[in-house]
Amino acid sequence: MIPASPLFSQIPLPRTAERNSRWQQHWRDAITDPVELLRLLGLESQAGVLLAGADTGFAVRVPRGFAARMRPGDPADPLLLQVLPGADELLTTPGYSIDAVGDMAARTVAGVLHKYEGRALLIATGSCAINCRYCFRRHFPYAEETAATAHWRAAIDHLASDASISEVILSGGDPLSLATAKLAELTDALATIPHVRRLRIHTRLPVVLPQRIDAELINWMDGLPLQKIVVLHANHANEIDPAVAEACRKLARSGVTLLNQSVLLRRINDNVDALASLGETLFACGVLPYYLHQLDRVQGTAHFEVADQAALDLIDALRARLPGYLIPRLVRETAGAASKLPV
Repeated sequence: MIPASPLFSQIPLPRTAERNSRWQQHWRDAITDPVELLRLLGLESQAGVLLAGADTGFAVRVPRGFAARMRPGDPADPLLLQVLPGADELLTTPGYSIDAVGDMAARTVAGVLHKYEGRALLIATGSCAINCRYCFRRHFPYAEETAATAHWRAAIDHLASDASISEVILSGGDPLSLATAKLAELTDALATIPHVRRLRIHTRLPVVLPQRIDAELINWMDGLPLQKIVVLHANHANEIDPAVAEACRKLARSGVTLLNQSVLLRRINDNVDALASLGETLFACGVLPYYLHQLDRVQGTAHFEVADQAALDLIDALRARLPGYLIPRLVRETAGAASKLPV
């Protein structure tokens, strides 16, 4: 049950059929035409101004349930701005690259990145339910670098050979875009490696496609012998509706530690009201704010960047408003660094 909270007072409950239908159908029904998205929001007449006007090289993909949370008639809606391809993506900006965080240099075997002590990251898949325009892996060569190929064999062999690895991180793409049986194939193998103790899943699906948190997935989670951490990705409180809150509570009941990471994005969440509301709304769902990332400088995303001093001022303003456990750590990922770096 969703509590009678002012955080959700203006959000309509999803229809029963939408809540209960299979997540794969919602995936297939995603919006892939930006003009259709604008038409649904009553903004089709502004397509010439709002859209890039040329191929950005990064497809549009928006679940219809996520689009339903956008404000009709508002071209500055913070959810719309995250997914709508604009002309700024076509600009070439000095200091921006196609691999801003050094993923390729951290590659060990196909689909496995080893950046930080004790942790290995598996690129589980290149698929996502939503294509966020600021994505730091929008240029990543997923066709050659996916750990799930060949039944995870190369990845498992690497993990088993390195006794320093105690935590496996699933990323992508979005690892929950894989079938639950495919995920179980991995975790069955991980259970045979004694030095692996924790499984961390970085996913946006519980936020953008909450139907993914179905009974089959929860049954899999319930049976895992590893400590389980799910790091969600929400940038604005408007992304979180009752269906998302319900998905978070299902995960929490299965013993998952729930954290959230956000990206600080100009015109989307670069004000104290938006960040405070996000923290409060997450916590109402049992999710702790974890990281607030400064933008990864990937080519095509410069228009989202917020200056470091403005970001630090926002954190100071949050400290004056919220308890410490709701303040995310302001960090930047730097290629070759031994950890995320505080700003």
